[in-house]
This record gives sequence, structure tokens and C-alpha cells, in this order.
Amino acid sequence: MVLITVAVGLCLFPACKKGSSNPSTSEANLDVVTTPANGTFQSPSIEPFILTVEVKSAMPAGGVKIDVSAKKDDGSGSAPFFTDSRTTTSALTTFTITNTPVGVQCIVEIKVTSLSKSSNQWTGSYHYSRKS
Repeated sequence: MVLITVAVGLCLFPACKKGSSNPSTSEANLDVVTTPANGTFQSPSIEPFILTVEVKSAMPAGGVKIDVSAKKDDGSGSAPFFTDSRTTTSALTTFTITNTPVGVQCIVEIKVTSLSKSSNQWTGSYHYSRKS
């Protein structure tokens, strides 16, 4: 009886718990820097409109998917005039935003998603406009 009590008591300690033969692989949260910078309002400019997206954190094993869209930011709910979606394992990706209407405040929305862990995401945006 004493032997059973000691055995049960020992199993209450963490050392008795079975460990996984496959240690969990953790993935660093995505850390992304954009140019133009996230959250900024750019001065009106002429085309081309270049966006660079740089993954500063360790690149996920499967790479990332980068979704970019640009639309009028006038409250109209209009569809984006520019969209692009790319999968990459490169830390730096460049987009050229086209079809920007003249004289209208626009917003670029960026979403970066790990292809190894879909819950690991980063989102950002910036505002810009095209002058004639």
C-alpha cells in the first residue's frame, strides 16, 4: 500500500508527465516594415507608386503570402482599383500600385500571412493620393 501511494505521489510531479517526442515548433510573430511607412499619410504625388514590404522577423518555414489592395478612401465603399497577392520566401517584396484615380484620397491595405501558421498575421495601411 505504501508503495502504491509513493508511486501515485511521484506521478503528480511534472517529471512524471509524458513529453511529446515532437517538440512544438514555435514561429516568431511577423514583424513587417513597409515603405511608405505603416499608418502614414503621404503627400500628393505622381505615379509610379512603389510599395516595399519587408519581413524583419525570421521568415516562416513555408514563407508568407502578401495581399495588397488600394481603394478610394472616401466612404463610398467602392471596390479596390488595385489588388495583388504574392507568396514569397524573400524578406523584401516590391509592388507597383497602378490605376490610382487623380485627386482622390486613397488607402493601401497590406496583409502578410505566414504560410506555415495561418494565425500568424500582420496588417497595415497607409494613405496617399495622386496629383495630376
